[in-house]
Formats: sequence, C-alpha cells, structure tokens
Amino acid sequence: MWGQPRRGPWTSLLFAALLATSGQAGAADSKAFVEGECAQCHTLEKPAEFTVERMLNREAPDLYYAGNKFRREWLVEWLQEPKRIRPAGTYFGQNVVMGDERDIVPDDKLEPHPAYSAEEAEKAAEYLMTLRPYDDLIAEASYQEKPVSGMMGKMNFGKFKGCDACHQPTPGTGGLSGPEVHTAFARATPEFLFSFIKNPQAWEPRTFMPNPGLNDGEVNKLVNYLRFLSEE
Repeated sequence: MWGQPRRGPWTSLLFAALLATSGQAGAADSKAFVEGECAQCHTLEKPAEFTVERMLNREAPDLYYAGNKFRREWLVEWLQEPKRIRPAGTYFGQNVVMGDERDIVPDDKLEPHPAYSAEEAEKAAEYLMTLRPYDDLIAEASYQEKPVSGMMGKMNFGKFKGCDACHQPTPGTGGLSGPEVHTAFARATPEFLFSFIKNPQAWEPRTFMPNPGLNDGEVNKLVNYLRFLSEE
C-alpha cells in the first residue's frame, strides 16, 4: 500500500537494540540512585566476613539480599511512607534504656527514615529487587499456606516459642530487640520468612536471632500466624 513504510529485519533489530539500551540505562540509573541514597547506611554487597563487631556497629539493616526478602509492592509503598520496623534500631543495645515498668526507647534516640517520591521509590525498588544472592535458600523453602487459629497461633508464638520476648506481634506489645512482626507477612515473602525462621544463620551468620531447631510443620505454623497477623 502506498504510504505504508516497509519493515525489514533491520527495523526489528534496531528497535530491540533501542529497548535494550533504554533498559540498561534505566537499570544503571536505579543502581546509582540506591548507591547514592542507601549505601551510606545499608550494606548492598555481601560482606567478606561476618563478625560480631560488624553486627554491633551496623547503622542500618543489610540490603544485599533485599530481592530475596521483600515484596516489591511493599517496598515501593514503605519508601514513600516509612514506618519504624525495628523499635530499638538495628542494634537494640545502643538505644534501649530501663523504664519504670519495662525497657523503653527514648524518642530522641532514633532518626526517622527519609521518605521518597513515588518515582524515587519505584527506582529504588527496581534495583533492590535484583539483589538475590540467596536464591538457593528461597528455592529450598517448603512453605505451605494453611489456616491458623488466632488464639492458638498467639499461644504458640508467645507462650510456647517465646518469640514475643524479642518481637512485637501487635503494636506496643512484645519485645523491642527484634523487628516487629505484625507487618512481616506484608513486607517479606513467605518463602523468606520460612527460610529465615528455620535457619537464621544461613542468612546472617552473626544474627541475634536464635536457631529454634524447628521442623517444617512448626515453621509453617509460625509463618501462617504471621500471615494471620497481617490480615487483622
């Protein structure tokens, strides 16, 4: 037909090359943004050594396995409206003080996390989700979604397993030394939660999280309780 441009093989190749170049530029831009904004506090590459000293002096949680851990949609939302996940900071020992009835974290002890625009949050999430050194651990996770009783789940989490000594299953309840878990299922994939609970040291050899020595069934109960909390 007159006026209709003819397409040859080179046209498709050129278009594919332009897309690839654009994608590479976007990925490089996302990486540069994260390195500029996050690397001053967060570790973006797997450390050569895992030492106690490093764990005690980290300024912020490691992000080098962010892509194995987080749900992308949660990252994008949280970066725009960050809410504190670790009530006592990365290392609780630096910020917790004795209160009249229980340990407390003074308001002036912790700086708020910066908030980003929607565009910046998408850019950061794009790169963070590529950080996946532990795909093998995720592949080994055998999570099975099953209904759980809120009452029995709470008893198992607190009384039987003692998890509330360090973690908060609901805002304002439980311990301060670990991250709160009432949003854990929303922010992390069930495969990560399963793998980390079953063997925390496989992820962070010097983590303060103990290895509870649980079988798959018991780990699934805990992960499904975290799912229950996220739906409350």
